[in-house]
Amino acid sequence: MPNVHDLTHTVSNQPPDFLGTNLYAGDQVLRHWMDALGGSWGHERAMAYGELAGGRLMELGFLANANKPVLRSHDRFGHRLDQVEFHPAYHEIMATAIRHGLPSLPWSRPGEGAQVVRAALTYLHGQAEAGTCCPLTMTYASVPALRNQPEVAEQWLPKILSTDYDGRFLPLADKHGATIGMGMTEKQGGSDVRANTTRATPVSQYGPGQAYRLVGHKWFFSAPMCDAFLVLAQSERGLSCFLVPRFQPDGTQNAIRIQRLKDKLGDHANASSEVEFFEAWAVMVGEEGRGVPTILEMVMHTRLDCMIGSASLMRQALSQAVHHAKHRQAFGRLLSDQPLMQNVLADLALESEAALAMTLRLASALDAAAQGDTEEAALARVLTAVGKYWICKRTPMMVNEAQECLGGAGYVEESILPRLYRQAPLNSIWEGSGNIQCLDVLRALSREPDSLPAITRELGIGAAEHAGLAERVEHLGQALADRDQIETRARALVEELAVCLQASLLVRSAPGFVAEAFMAGRFGGGRVFGTLPAGLAYEAILDRAHVPLQT
Repeated sequence: MPNVHDLTHTVSNQPPDFLGTNLYAGDQVLRHWMDALGGSWGHERAMAYGELAGGRLMELGFLANANKPVLRSHDRFGHRLDQVEFHPAYHEIMATAIRHGLPSLPWSRPGEGAQVVRAALTYLHGQAEAGTCCPLTMTYASVPALRNQPEVAEQWLPKILSTDYDGRFLPLADKHGATIGMGMTEKQGGSDVRANTTRATPVSQYGPGQAYRLVGHKWFFSAPMCDAFLVLAQSERGLSCFLVPRFQPDGTQNAIRIQRLKDKLGDHANASSEVEFFEAWAVMVGEEGRGVPTILEMVMHTRLDCMIGSASLMRQALSQAVHHAKHRQAFGRLLSDQPLMQNVLADLALESEAALAMTLRLASALDAAAQGDTEEAALARVLTAVGKYWICKRTPMMVNEAQECLGGAGYVEESILPRLYRQAPLNSIWEGSGNIQCLDVLRALSREPDSLPAITRELGIGAAEHAGLAERVEHLGQALADRDQIETRARALVEELAVCLQASLLVRSAPGFVAEAFMAGRFGGGRVFGTLPAGLAYEAILDRAHVPLQT
């Protein structure tokens, strides 16, 4: 007689666990674009990190998200602590990333492909655990801003660029490494940082490099256990940038009072907070009254990371969907062999590759700009806002479609997809929402003389190779030249610009079957994924997107 347990508990038609695969070794799309954009020298680094991202970091990511940070405002005797306690998994993830240079690589090893390789490592990291990307990003992006104040940079950069993670709550002098956070937003202002009310009063002398005392609040204070924070506050000559450390120069704790931690939709491993400054010690960074231009040097790099983060969520969602479809049968056939599922998966794969290509293209432009290329610097200025808007905007829809490929299994927390979906809206909100990005594009194209020629050149490379794209680009140029109600049309214009830029990249650097399918879907068609026309190279697209398990 059969065992009853065998009759009711036989497991069949389930895919093998995706955990334990090297996310770089199996990703031919990432390898292709790293090579195409100057990052081939980073192959060994990425191979090592891909192994970690698909294995140990993936395991730690589940732990860090299941055990949220906890605010310890006071000790049991009533003394203020203003500290945030993290699960050990969070600290191990941070230590791994910093050891591999995610916040420091382009600054410690500048040159061709440095930003590209660092972007690739961050792309792999974000697939395993996206919440820790917040402090890693701000630490990485703080370097250009701090260099505006040489004496501050001299003190802080050695610890910021260290590959030793030190999560202890200690003054800078006692630590092996440091991380940097930021606090721009206030309750009354949001993206309008010029409405900030936090006041800065000099301790003795006015001006850059001088000590100030800050009184005010910050509505979003990211990663409050970082060692210092770049903030904006009103000084005598206007809105200025300040570095606010957790400890004062005499080693006593600075007057940064954490009011509460934000209860967020996603990003559970990371802490975001509201704080008040009670005569907090700070040092002015950059020219007084020029806080926004100073901080914008940081924002360009944080917006790049919004693109990387969104592209990484897309990639992991796609990988999960393709893996499931390659092993799951329905109606007598593998899901991956069924025409309509092929259409959906291929469309997701095209979206993912286009997002990665645009992101790494921006990284390569930053590499060139760092070497003095003014044309690439102008391109980066516009591409940052275009990519931040479009890639981040597409991610929630794309991740949700990938969930649907798994059915109910994609809605269950044991899968990574619910976490990816909760994370997906974050990057479209953080560092300036969609409207801010679109208005920024219009501002750059109309007010900065080098911006429009740079974009025109970039579009023209692909348009010269494809008549259909050339026609689309010509119409786009006419639409951008028409100033009538241009702010009302800003989103439509930036969407078209983004898709044309992605198409130009794919036409000149991707396999022909990828470029043709992308343009057929994005210039011909439907509003949801899975509406590609018949006759495209579906199987080739899926083979390119598939990250196989390593045996």
